[in-house]
Amino acid sequence: MAQPTQKRPRKHRVAALELPPGKWRAMGSELRRGSVVVRLSLVVLTLLGLAAITRAWRPPAEFHAGQTPLRNLTARVEFKQPDDKATDEARDLARRLATAVYEHDPARVTQLKARVVNELSELASAESLDTVDPEIWASYALPPPAEGTPAPTPEQEQEQFAKLRTVLSEAGQLDAAQATLGEAFAPLERHGLMVRLPPEHEANQKQIQVRRVDSPGFDATVEISETLVENATRQLQRTFEQKLPSLDLAARVFNRIRTALPETLKLDPIATRAEQDRAEAEVVTQYKVFPVGSVLATGSKMLDEASLKLLDAERSAWLHARSSWESVLRFVAATALYGALFVVVAFVLRRHDRGVLSRLPRLVTLLATVLLTVAAMTLANSREWRAEAIPLLLLAMTAAVAYGRINALVMSAATTLIASVGLGLGTYDAVLLLGPASAAAIALDSVRTRSKLLIVGFVAAGVAAALALCVGQLAGLSLLDATQTAVRLALWSVIAASLMTCLLPLVERVFDVQTDLSLLELGDPAHPLLQELVRRAPGTYNHSITVASLAEAATESIGGRALLTRVGAYFHDIGKMLKPQYFVENQSRGDNRHQSLAPAMSTLVIIAHVKDGVDLARQHHLPERIIDFIQQHHGTTLVEYFYRQASSRKEADENAAAVDESAFRYPGPRPQTKEAAVLMIADAVESASRVLVEPTPARIESLVEELAHKRLVDGQFDECGLTLQEVSRVCDSLVKSLTAVYHGRVKYPEQEPSKGVSA
Repeated sequence: MAQPTQKRPRKHRVAALELPPGKWRAMGSELRRGSVVVRLSLVVLTLLGLAAITRAWRPPAEFHAGQTPLRNLTARVEFKQPDDKATDEARDLARRLATAVYEHDPARVTQLKARVVNELSELASAESLDTVDPEIWASYALPPPAEGTPAPTPEQEQEQFAKLRTVLSEAGQLDAAQATLGEAFAPLERHGLMVRLPPEHEANQKQIQVRRVDSPGFDATVEISETLVENATRQLQRTFEQKLPSLDLAARVFNRIRTALPETLKLDPIATRAEQDRAEAEVVTQYKVFPVGSVLATGSKMLDEASLKLLDAERSAWLHARSSWESVLRFVAATALYGALFVVVAFVLRRHDRGVLSRLPRLVTLLATVLLTVAAMTLANSREWRAEAIPLLLLAMTAAVAYGRINALVMSAATTLIASVGLGLGTYDAVLLLGPASAAAIALDSVRTRSKLLIVGFVAAGVAAALALCVGQLAGLSLLDATQTAVRLALWSVIAASLMTCLLPLVERVFDVQTDLSLLELGDPAHPLLQELVRRAPGTYNHSITVASLAEAATESIGGRALLTRVGAYFHDIGKMLKPQYFVENQSRGDNRHQSLAPAMSTLVIIAHVKDGVDLARQHHLPERIIDFIQQHHGTTLVEYFYRQASSRKEADENAAAVDESAFRYPGPRPQTKEAAVLMIADAVESASRVLVEPTPARIESLVEELAHKRLVDGQFDECGLTLQEVSRVCDSLVKSLTAVYHGRVKYPEQEPSKGVSA
């Protein structure tokens, strides 16, 4: 007796089921791919670049001109600030204390000394007063003891001369007198003489530098008092009285020299200024020390330039006092914050435009754009002018054109937060920047006219002005300051829109995106490829025009880019023009070239029109978005007619080769966008509806649902994000459009030929 089959326990049956991988497990498998590692590496490099641009290792400045702090701002660390006033005073003092430079010519003093020595020798050798030059004797005459005293008589003069000659004639006295003169004149020859300081002497009042003209290397610093003739005269008198043989001789020699002392010092203004400049340059900057807790700015008082200088100096000292570890931690924290914002943007892009993340060139372009935007905002940062709004507005409009409004809003918000952290912008500042950018992104739904971007600029300008006035009131700014900010932001919005108008062709090329304006130009029937399609395959051209009309309405029903779908439909079958007679729409009645071909060969001919179309499109430089429609409008669907034909032959002939289904499928890829999926359905139903005997609305609806269901079950819509609800809307739109095309016509009664009216 056969043993009954034992059932497996429930847990074993459940374990035997193969469940699809979860979201996180699938994401983990994606991260293990090499291409994803490259993308993550690029993202990390971008994050490091953003951190470097914003100098994430150091906190930004917290205060700016015109800001009113709510409390007193005190010093966190002890610091010193250059004291300009004290430094200027020190430099002025240094110039005043610098020693002036005088040129000294000792020749005149030496000559005077030599004349006196010669005159004394002449007086000593004279036999009588009569043999002495009267002028020489007069120069040695003693001044009258009192005013009104009569001049000495000749006899008295003879007696005085004889007395003087006796003194000089004694052995060694003349030599002693000469030695005394040399000793007395030596200081005068060394440092020179001047009557008084010249008016232009604006330097040290106690000392001067003396440079002898006869000795270039001589440079001595002397007291000014030693160079004055008045002081030198008194010193000479004392020396003569102490060193000469008699007081009479001392008085006569002093009287001779007193009025003959020459002025040998002359101020050198150029050298003096150089000495003053040198002394001024040696003055170090004077600083004012601020201890910890010093009040740097008073609360409830608008910050002025002086307060900002103090705050900047305190911040520099505080940054210098921070440890390297603190800088590293802040750098890591800022980079992590930027990374978190990138993750948010990535999730939004993955939902709304997956191609940005899957295509490496588009990802590189996106990362470079964000990096350049933050760099431009950093360079243009000015709380007074708010010029950093221009790069952000350009980013918002570029992202709206390239990635759509939702992605543009998220990217603008993330970039604003990055700039706010890096530049130290407050909440109000971030609102002022993000508001106009968000308005521009929302208003820029499509670019069908050249004036669209300017209209967007004026919309953003209005939002910017309103926000600036509101934020100004919240921040406590005066109406004048708030109005100035509003005018500036509105002006930057219009300027950014004007720049975007000029940059639009470049944006389309760099981001590989087509605006409605460029699509309208591309969809011109005069395009060379379309003209060639009309000439070679008129049936395919009419089919493409009809499919374009059907697909445009269907795409519009699900909120897609209807114009893009229409233009893509124009070009989706251009590959058929190379072998037009192999496609039914171009065949005349009874002319079917596939009758002489095997099903597999016919399939190759049919499938080849996709590759041929891509090659033609690339030769004519069509955009990648249009080429995607050519590649994806059949996906990996089965060439069902020839597959069934091959299967039937296999059933009739058992010796025939086995039929491989994959050989009868298009190479793909499957539709990657909703627009491409809509084109796939529209292309299929348009071709199939041509063979309907009686295209009633019910039959059309059944046909559309059948073809859409086949492709849905076949997995053709798995990679485009098309939902079941959207598939239903597309089908409803196609049914309406086809019903309108194949609407019933009134059957007119036959009329007599004689009336000249044909049926």
